[in-house]
Amino acid sequence: MAKRWAVGFASVGAAALLAACGTDTTDTTAGTTPAQDSATTEAPAAGYETAGDGNSVLDVAASESDFSTLVEAVEAAGLTEALATSGPITLFAPTNAAFDALPDGTLDQLLLPENQDVLRQVLTYHVVDGEVPASAVTTGDVPSASGETIALQVDDATGDVMVNQAMVTEADIQASNGIIHAIDQVILPPGLAL
Repeated sequence: MAKRWAVGFASVGAAALLAACGTDTTDTTAGTTPAQDSATTEAPAAGYETAGDGNSVLDVAASESDFSTLVEAVEAAGLTEALATSGPITLFAPTNAAFDALPDGTLDQLLLPENQDVLRQVLTYHVVDGEVPASAVTTGDVPSASGETIALQVDDATGDVMVNQAMVTEADIQASNGIIHAIDQVILPPGLAL
């Protein structure tokens, strides 16, 4: 499946890839089944608004001040329509503090028009196909919308979820086209140096 994503990303671009995310019924939770995903219901994440009908992943992120840098980056990358209309998707959303923790000047460089392709690669690395609540995540590698895999780890004792080295700080923020998990770091695709 990762090979299919890589070919799709290279041939049709990040926006089209994200729009296609909802067409694949393959499980992306490294050990759960699609039936488990759809049968799982979660309470809203504390501190975040939940989506009503029609509030996309992008709408929900835009309504939260803690995701304002992410929304700015999505706009600069030209991915607004993709996050507003594709789905179901899971977005591992870096908070403003996560972007602030990048080395000085990194975010400013990524937001430049000439770096739009790199920014798209970074942002689509935070998206996986399907709506995956935190309770359905199991330890393993899953393909991201960028074509690269991300490593998910679950602490069996605490239930804490890690995405690569980032900790999920708020889970299961519902949207009409997916789910958002806030994370405390910007995760980077393998081989991408900023």
